[in-house]
Amino acid sequence: MKQIAFLVILSWCCLACKSKHVYDNPHVRIETSFGDIELELFDKKAPKTAGAFLAYVDSGFYDNSNFYRVLNITNQPSDAPKTELIQGGLWKSNNAKARSLKGTPHETTLQTGILHKTGVISMARNEPGSATTEFFICMDNEPGLDYNGENMADKQGFAAFGRVVKGMDVAKMIYKESDINQQFKTPIPIFKIVRL
Repeated sequence: MKQIAFLVILSWCCLACKSKHVYDNPHVRIETSFGDIELELFDKKAPKTAGAFLAYVDSGFYDNSNFYRVLNITNQPSDAPKTELIQGGLWKSNNAKARSLKGTPHETTLQTGILHKTGVISMARNEPGSATTEFFICMDNEPGLDYNGENMADKQGFAAFGRVVKGMDVAKMIYKESDINQQFKTPIPIFKIVRL
């Protein structure tokens, strides 16, 4: 009888182990009204940026937030460097919280080696070191967002820290939504972001 009980407990443990994912890098899931987007975060290459993002995730800051901004070929000035991305965070859903947070020290792509390629996630910012909860996903290769790129006058680029590993089709659906002046006509709900 003891052997049967032991085998039952052992089989439960094995099933529990199989259901848990083991990743080399942290993974999170962005749960949206369009479907889920899974990200792999490069916490060893960009520890400050990935660490800040994970802290916001763990604090539940992204619960009931949204994707609210889109940059596409048609909504940018003709004489400006073009960028294709979708941006999300707390700016529309909890602006006071977004403004209250201390900025994350800037990690350039020169330091991390994480370039702004299709599916890469990066932190939005004004000045270097001002990034907090706002992030964007690149819809194409965007070298202008890298260190020494043409999209920022200070040439420091943006702090990339991960990439989409599942759900790029969801990001593309969001990207195609209608906008006015680079803002989605209807912000796309982010129900929550959770660690996997």
